[in-house]
Amino acid sequence: MENVRAISRPAVWLMFSIILVALNLRPSMAAVGPLLSAIRGDIALSFSLASLLTMLPVMAMGLAMFFGLSVSQRIGEQRTVVLSLLIIGVATVSRLFLDSAAELILSAVLAGIGIALIQALIPTLIKSRFSDNVSMCMGLYVTSIMGGAAIAASFAPLVMIRTGSWRVGLAIWAALALVALLFWCVQRERLPAQAQRNGSFFGNSRAWLLAIFFGLGTASYTCVLAWLAPYYVEKGWSEQNAGLLLGFLTAMEVLSGLLTPAIANRSHDRRVVLVVLLALIMAGFCGLVLSPQHLTLLWPCLLGLGIGGLFPMSLIVSLDHLDNPRRAGGLTAFVQGIGYLIAGLSPLIAGMIRDQLGSFEWAWWSLTGVMAVMVLMVLRFDPRHYAQHIR
Repeated sequence: MENVRAISRPAVWLMFSIILVALNLRPSMAAVGPLLSAIRGDIALSFSLASLLTMLPVMAMGLAMFFGLSVSQRIGEQRTVVLSLLIIGVATVSRLFLDSAAELILSAVLAGIGIALIQALIPTLIKSRFSDNVSMCMGLYVTSIMGGAAIAASFAPLVMIRTGSWRVGLAIWAALALVALLFWCVQRERLPAQAQRNGSFFGNSRAWLLAIFFGLGTASYTCVLAWLAPYYVEKGWSEQNAGLLLGFLTAMEVLSGLLTPAIANRSHDRRVVLVVLLALIMAGFCGLVLSPQHLTLLWPCLLGLGIGGLFPMSLIVSLDHLDNPRRAGGLTAFVQGIGYLIAGLSPLIAGMIRDQLGSFEWAWWSLTGVMAVMVLMVLRFDPRHYAQHIR
């Protein structure tokens, strides 16, 4: 019994450290939307150019995924997380001193690289260290990612109001990186030894299907993250209230991220859960277009519940395809790498739609259509045939 306690206590500490690390993976992007009008008042930014503040870090995340596991193999998992948190922290705090759009975008790209190094590593770590509770631990990890977004979106406008500076509203989240770094450095769990990744997934059609599915689902997340608050500011809302609305949406994502994997864990067949999540997202986007000023909390609630569950479930379905933790980790790195490259385009496309048509409504309609296509893709995720698709 004492041995069980000795083993489980460091494992719990490791999971807590992972949660703190995950809180740092979205504030650099989530704080931008609620402060966008203030930023645009100080720095010349069109909506298309402003979209780069979300698009480029997401694209950087996608590209960095392809060498993230190689970095961890070279310097070790512990040092990789330390390096990543330092990159995120420096990129975030540098926003105190920015005077141009190019500098702001560069800080976003740098943060995206740090985020990717962590996101390439953590699914492998969870699969190997928490093999009996992958769904639950992935749920906690992804929920913490969205929790960091909720905190930043909700409180960045308050920080700006209190300090009188949008730069402080963007930079203050470096404190989260410092806290996570301290806890990560003192946690004592011995991480699994690194093994060389074997095989490439570029020639595998199922890996590409999973990557496209993840990318299209994440496109809804990145687009909402970038443009929901500006959409409601254009509807006459204050930046603070628009930020709180985005914070409410991300709080719903946190709730769904906790509950959905637990519900889905009852069956190895995830298709019904995925279809329900996609239906919630479609209903949310339709509400944003048809009745944005009525039942105002309902539409972000539906979007948050759908997006919040879809994110972890997309990764869990990928992990389901392979039993070997290293191979499964390599697959999720590939899925995220391609997926984030796809998702990174959505804020730019939505910003261009806004510049050309004067409204975000057509962007919401487009995403509704994308979710309908994803329902058809879900039908192919029959767990009885996983083994024949990826070996």
